[in-house]
Amino acid sequence: MAKTYVDAVKYMIKIQFSIKGVVDKPDIVGAVFGQSEGLLGEEMDLRELQKKGRVGRIEVNVHPEGGNTNGEIFVPTSMDMAETSVLAAAIETVEKVGPCESQFRVMNIEDVRQNKRQDIAKRAKELLQRLKMEQTPEIDTLTEEIRSDVRVGNLIEYGRDRLAAGPEIDSSDEVIVVEGRADVVNLLKHGIKNVIGMGGSRISQDIVNLSRRKTIVLFVDGDRGGELNARKLHQIAIVPFVSVAPDGKEVEELQQKEIIQALRRRVPIQTFLDSIGVSERETNRGMRNDRGSRERGMSMHSRGRESFAPSPQHSSMRDNYYPSEGNERFPPRMNPRSPDAPRAFAGPTSRSPSGEHASVRPRFSDAGMKPLPTFELAGGAPAAEAAEKSSADSPEYAALISQVKGKKLAKFLDASKKEIASLAVKDMVEKLSSTKNVHTIVCDGIITKRLVDAAAKNNVQFIVGVKKGKIDPSSVKVIVA
Repeated sequence: MAKTYVDAVKYMIKIQFSIKGVVDKPDIVGAVFGQSEGLLGEEMDLRELQKKGRVGRIEVNVHPEGGNTNGEIFVPTSMDMAETSVLAAAIETVEKVGPCESQFRVMNIEDVRQNKRQDIAKRAKELLQRLKMEQTPEIDTLTEEIRSDVRVGNLIEYGRDRLAAGPEIDSSDEVIVVEGRADVVNLLKHGIKNVIGMGGSRISQDIVNLSRRKTIVLFVDGDRGGELNARKLHQIAIVPFVSVAPDGKEVEELQQKEIIQALRRRVPIQTFLDSIGVSERETNRGMRNDRGSRERGMSMHSRGRESFAPSPQHSSMRDNYYPSEGNERFPPRMNPRSPDAPRAFAGPTSRSPSGEHASVRPRFSDAGMKPLPTFELAGGAPAAEAAEKSSADSPEYAALISQVKGKKLAKFLDASKKEIASLAVKDMVEKLSSTKNVHTIVCDGIITKRLVDAAAKNNVQFIVGVKKGKIDPSSVKVIVA
């Protein structure tokens, strides 16, 4: 029996034919074999080539149409290029299929190996790319993964509520409190180990108890949620200091440089609450909680305060964390509205030989902090006196503020308190530059830094509002009515 398959196909001969008459596939194949027999000698005879496996099975596609027969012939070969071309030319010599005239024409000789080479190259690229991603990661990536796993592996659970915390939560006198587990993991990854998560908005009692024994630095997100968490924790626990992430960022996504900068820029809790416009009633409530629970043993005061405790490779950052002047690091917590108010975190007192009360163990001192500057107003009065006068003058503007309160309106008044213009709060800054002789602004809104700066440029003397944001000292007197 003839061998009808090829061990390795190299070329595919595609021949198109047209026959004037109706014939079948066996007729076409017989004509090809019969009319090419002996044409090129015994070595190039189709039957011999098939026996040797150099020509494969001939495929014929037939399309009868209008009394004629058209179609294609496909001849696979494993011969070289020259022999394949000779065989294709020999098949073109077929002139009759049975009694019908015919015409055979070679359309194409396709190199099958070229298609295979393209497939091989494409598949090789896919395999190489997968190999690079899965088998050989970059050395930098591998090193960072190892370091991260080692640091995060130090995560422990603290207290009854099993809060996520760092390994130095018990040994350090100062503790950084963040919102959740992801924040703790991020700080551990960057070498800060005296950190604990407060368990989200439902603050654990473990945090409250911890604040009575250690110094708390609250590290919150730079958004509205961070402000609310700070206010809530301040009311139920002892929080001397607050650090805030950059605006719009969460602690869990900060890089090492941003974390260190935020912790260095920590502020007393009272300064933070004033900057977000928290009411005095809420502030005093938090201070009473502090005074009622801030009783510690003398042994705690005898130990020096530690800064946040990073791993040894970050010791240089720790050295630069606090101000270098003085021996104590923490300022007293004072109520800015009452210069003579007692310290919020003072310890038990005893009577000195002179008969005056002296603090046996002060929680914080002023030694490490620089004094706040005094700013002069246009009339020569310092900022502290201006604040007192503002409070005293508030009743004078009660009637005016009542006219706009709840309406989101603002009014421009001249020096004699006569109305110049009435407009929406959102249009104040834009309209101010085009309005002359404005002496006082009364608005149902927050007094912002942008508004104060615009008022100072236009020689406005007073701004009366329902709430005050974080503003810098200015020649404009700000009154909250």
